[in-house]
Amino acid sequence: QVQLQESGPGLVKPSQTLSLTCTVSGGSITTDYYYWSWIRQPPGKGLEWIGCVTNIGNTWYSPSLRSRTSISRDTSKNTVYLQMVNLRPEDTAVYYCNALGPLTQRQYWGLGTQVTVSS
Repeated sequence: QVQLQESGPGLVKPSQTLSLTCTVSGGSITTDYYYWSWIRQPPGKGLEWIGCVTNIGNTWYSPSLRSRTSISRDTSKNTVYLQMVNLRPEDTAVYYCNALGPLTQRQYWGLGTQVTVSS
């Protein structure tokens, strides 16, 4: 069973860069056919898809966040990364790592990590 664990700073100042790590176990980010996504949930709001990297390394982004977001991976560490620049208070949210099998529709979630953007 795929397990996902997010990590990163809990507090970021406005205009700074956010870097989050998703460590994957129980599956391979290269050989298992999943879309490895970042999804966030601001307080009191619904889930927002940020973007994903596929098992072959293609990346897709939400149009509204594309200009500030980069998703990358380290295949040797079986890890997926999120980088978001120029953080704003409205980026405050719980950030989740997610794995979705496009053929099986099997889905896994990390526990999430709280990110607060505040000076």
